[in-house]
Amino acid sequence: MPSRHLAGVPAELNDDVAALRDELEIPDGFSGEVEATAAKAAASARMPSLDRTDLELVTIDPPGAKDLDQAVTIERAGAGFVVWYAIADVAAFVEPGDPIDLEARHRGQTLYAPDRRTPLHPPALSEDAASLLAGQDRPANLWRIALDGSGGITDVTVEKALVRSREQLTYQQAQQRIDDGTASAGLALLAEVGPLRQQVETDRGGISLNLPDQEIEVVAGDWRLTFRDMMPVEDWNAQISLLTGIAAAELMIDAKVGILRTLPAAEPRAVRALRQTARALGLAWPEGTDYPEFVRGLDPHQPDQVAMLNACTTLFRGAGYVAFDGEVPSYTEHAAMATPYAHATAPLRRLGDRWVAEICTAVTAGGTVPGWVRESLDDLPAIMTSSDQRAKKYERCIVDLVEAHRLASRVGSTFTGVIVDVDDNGRRGRIMVTQPAVEATVRGEELPLGAEVTVRLTTADPGSRAVEFTLE
Repeated sequence: MPSRHLAGVPAELNDDVAALRDELEIPDGFSGEVEATAAKAAASARMPSLDRTDLELVTIDPPGAKDLDQAVTIERAGAGFVVWYAIADVAAFVEPGDPIDLEARHRGQTLYAPDRRTPLHPPALSEDAASLLAGQDRPANLWRIALDGSGGITDVTVEKALVRSREQLTYQQAQQRIDDGTASAGLALLAEVGPLRQQVETDRGGISLNLPDQEIEVVAGDWRLTFRDMMPVEDWNAQISLLTGIAAAELMIDAKVGILRTLPAAEPRAVRALRQTARALGLAWPEGTDYPEFVRGLDPHQPDQVAMLNACTTLFRGAGYVAFDGEVPSYTEHAAMATPYAHATAPLRRLGDRWVAEICTAVTAGGTVPGWVRESLDDLPAIMTSSDQRAKKYERCIVDLVEAHRLASRVGSTFTGVIVDVDDNGRRGRIMVTQPAVEATVRGEELPLGAEVTVRLTTADPGSRAVEFTLE
């Protein structure tokens, strides 16, 4: 079992994080049976006969990542491109119904804290034998996605193959190499294909909200709150993952068997409410401009527009999973992407992606979808929904804890921030403070949405994980 003590963290925060893990029933390690099964599986993986170790694949992940699900390279093909995307093949190690599988179904997904992971699979697999580590031959589900010169999909196949990542890059390293011209040919083309796919997304009416991402950085044992903007390469890399998820959804819909990630379309009244918010903020939203076009024009670095982007998150609620076998569901769309979509590219960290991989490889090979996949499909939506809820609560509660601990000694101090949300009576809302990076409750007689204001810290209680400001 790993230590419950978080090295370098103040004792009070360490105790509160441990209590939170107990509260949410976050597991510590794996049972001896699961660990033993993983060790055996790591030494006896089912290796594919197709050898594609010739591909110049690289992984692009956050610093220190060990659970590497994806490796990519891109080739030019006439006027278009071929995207090669290798996804870790968990099914090469895990037998349906074995102890690893049963524990993974209980967990649903990997959970993240600032200085530890609670993995979906034992580290012997997720951080070693099944991970696409640089210089190691690994079984993978290898996607070949052909694109035309505009980035549109023209052909898709996926098959079991042996691959070898050439190098593990951080986002910063990948961005620097692309920028300074030292990137390999397969990586350099990401800077062409990524923007093309972003334009395809725009053309079909898809939308991404570019709000600053609140994170906790661990520096020399100190937990620091930050708001971070993504680098371009992160968006481009994400487009390759989205591309694969879209291709997977199309394959499964055509085969009438699979599991999709869905999001209902926004109701007209919700869009009307957003238009009212835009008017309140003094932002122009012409009648002929649709919602996606309006959102794409917002600047996340302008206070009033940050508030508008925050309000737009109300249209991105209600995401879920739908499984089907024999009959395609009546609704298959992910409204934010304006297309059917499936989670397909993170099987080391997310349970359902293993099912998607097995369905798609069987379909493109003209074979039969494994019986265990079909028999357990109906269980997946509930498992994934429950694990999503727990993961979001865990991550949010940890941020709340760190905010409360960082600010506990500063109650009574004043701060500058932006009002990003206000309730119906106008007296309670949310404020985004940049120094330190905090988003918390704010109260006042008349809260000015989208305005930069001065507030006083009135509550910072680690026990209740509560932080609250009052408008000066």
